Amino acid sequence: MNVAADTGSPSGSSRLTAALRSEYLVLFLCAGLFGGLAPFTPGLASTDNFLGLFGNLAPLLLVALGQTLVLIVGGIDLSVTSIIALTSVVGALVMNRDTGWLAGSGAAAPVAIGVMLVLGGLIGAGNGLAVTKLRMPAFMVTLTALMFFSGLAIWLTQSKNIGNLPTAFTELGSRPALALPLAALIAGLVHLLLERSLYGRWLRACGFNARTAHVSGVPVEAVVIATYVASGVLAAAASVLYTGRLETGSPVLGQRILLDVIGATVLGGTSLFGGKGRVSWTFFGVLFLSLLDNALNLLGLSHFTIMMVKGGVILLAALLDTARTRWFNA
Repeated sequence: MNVAADTGSPSGSSRLTAALRSEYLVLFLCAGLFGGLAPFTPGLASTDNFLGLFGNLAPLLLVALGQTLVLIVGGIDLSVTSIIALTSVVGALVMNRDTGWLAGSGAAAPVAIGVMLVLGGLIGAGNGLAVTKLRMPAFMVTLTALMFFSGLAIWLTQSKNIGNLPTAFTELGSRPALALPLAALIAGLVHLLLERSLYGRWLRACGFNARTAHVSGVPVEAVVIATYVASGVLAAAASVLYTGRLETGSPVLGQRILLDVIGATVLGGTSLFGGKGRVSWTFFGVLFLSLLDNALNLLGLSHFTIMMVKGGVILLAALLDTARTRWFNA
């Protein structure tokens, strides 16, 4: 007579399911990636490399946080890289010490930062209004905005960079000791907004089912517009750090990071289907992609090879999101 297996011990499939549903899955993957590549990648574990890694991570995290909010509400924002480029250019036009509108003024840097943030918010508001009032698909709206504002940034500068920016501004992006606490503070505020405010509850309700949320009294249109505004402001905040680190206003700044922004957000666990996402998940996704990119660069791989690897990782992240949503009802 056969003795039944001990039902108290979890099966392999149940352990796999638990692992796939864990909100710390990507953090574990980060540890595995680092442990697997560190012995074969010179300099990966060095202090200088860690400082550079987290310095690069800070602005990417800010953009990804905005994308997180938009994905939770059930949309997408492809215009963030054009916002980064345009605000970089406009900020540099305001404060550069050669021909800037406030050249030589002690208020040049803070005024320029304010202008950059307001401009990012205005572009986000335009996206939100087009999505809600004109009932246009978010993909088409933000793709059009990406093309238009990228072209505008190039036209404003005739494809030239704008240098000689105030030291007070460039230090904000070039010094990790300033950039990291700023990014952490903003991430903390977004976390409180998502987890401890009425807006956070409304945001998830709209993402799960906008029609039901509207019937329940949620101001769906206002929530969606506010979310795109937040995405625009966060992209502009990232532009402040990117521009400060580069020490020039560039009309092509951030051109190549759209894949990283969306990939890190989805890889972290924010659902492409809306209604689900957290700040910590996005941080884990940004950390993983930043670590992967850093390691592949240290290995001396070509840009095209790196893009292929990252594209494969992001595809796996999208498949994982589908599995979590459809198979596990997560």
